[in-house]
Amino acid sequence: MTTTAVKKEGPAAVAAEPTIGNHIRNYWARVRGGDMGALPAVAGLIVLCSVFAVLRPSFFSAVNFANLFTQGAAVTLIAMGLVFVLLLGEIDLSAGFASGVCAAVLANVVTVLGYPWYVAVLAAIVTGVVIGLTLGFLVAKIGIPSFVVTLAGFLAFQGVVLTLMDEGANIAIRDDVLVAIANRNLTPALGWALAAVAVAGYAAVQLLRHRNRAARGLLTDPIAVVAARIAGLAVILGIAVYVLNLERSRNVLITSLKGVPIVVPIIAVLLVTWTFVLQRTSYGRHIYAVGGNAEAARRAGINVDRIRISVFVICSSMAAIGGIVAASRGNSVDPNTGGSNVLLYAVGAAVIGGTSLFGGKGRVLDAVLGGAVVAVIDNGMGLMGYSSGIKFVVTGVVLLLAASVDAFSRRRSSVTGTR
Repeated sequence: MTTTAVKKEGPAAVAAEPTIGNHIRNYWARVRGGDMGALPAVAGLIVLCSVFAVLRPSFFSAVNFANLFTQGAAVTLIAMGLVFVLLLGEIDLSAGFASGVCAAVLANVVTVLGYPWYVAVLAAIVTGVVIGLTLGFLVAKIGIPSFVVTLAGFLAFQGVVLTLMDEGANIAIRDDVLVAIANRNLTPALGWALAAVAVAGYAAVQLLRHRNRAARGLLTDPIAVVAARIAGLAVILGIAVYVLNLERSRNVLITSLKGVPIVVPIIAVLLVTWTFVLQRTSYGRHIYAVGGNAEAARRAGINVDRIRISVFVICSSMAAIGGIVAASRGNSVDPNTGGSNVLLYAVGAAVIGGTSLFGGKGRVLDAVLGGAVVAVIDNGMGLMGYSSGIKFVVTGVVLLLAASVDAFSRRRSSVTGTR
């Protein structure tokens, strides 16, 4: 445990700002103590991208770079919801087919019944909320293990999808707004504007946090580290927007294809929203408390059952949004929507990103990082011509490694007394 020097200024004690060297040493001590955070996911992402870029130079082309976002969007959104359930040490095996049910509702409302797109989207999300309430009630109030409840949902929702799709029919999505979600792009100027807003917002949050902690006499990160984070985000977003704004159309006389995919800011907004909920609200603190020790949380006055139900509602609602994106990308909904490897990839994304299977540890950002890893594996191995079987094997190995890192981290944390 490191100590922080305190200097007296007036009536109050103000914590001295640590040096960069101390900051690095403290970070390394946390890593050795088992708190690795997103380090494994980021390191894996860098290694995978480097390998695929060497083996297939087309991996980093503008066309493929844009494809990575759209291919992994639905899985990432579902994984973001799964993070909330995993934080309690629970599991939702029905999330994949729940997204299929919601997508089927969307298709029926907008295409078969002819209602406007916003009515269809609302109907799909409400369906997700109802599914979450049902699952959460059975887990929290009836006391059925989440594994059993959601496994039953996994089986039942397949039947619901088949029923809604008239036992195998394919329903096309023709609404321009819905199709645009996963198939259209922002204008180059709007892409740069959103990137600037994102960097400015992140800078404001980081600087305000630094100032507030310093004003309270709390330990703060060196201002150079804060500046490096802001600069790093600016560089990453700048490169991404630049590449995505390159012309990707093979024939510009027929159509122009450039700009940031519309689904990217959708994911970004949800990431910021749910991160705020988890890290800046009492509800988020209650989720971590219940995930860490449910009985202690109950004795502290937290309504554990309500928390359990709410995380399943969030998970199924995010599955609904993932289903909407999947329907948009395919321009249709079929009985396999939400099936196949969707659930496996979504759970894998959350765990690979750093969310613990044992509860109490995880962030929504983990789902985005893990979703990127899964998308890179799927996309890169597809470019190399590997079969689906090889993709499953490799993804499974990566998931096993991530679970091993999680188990190792918990063991180290228990030994060193960190959390």
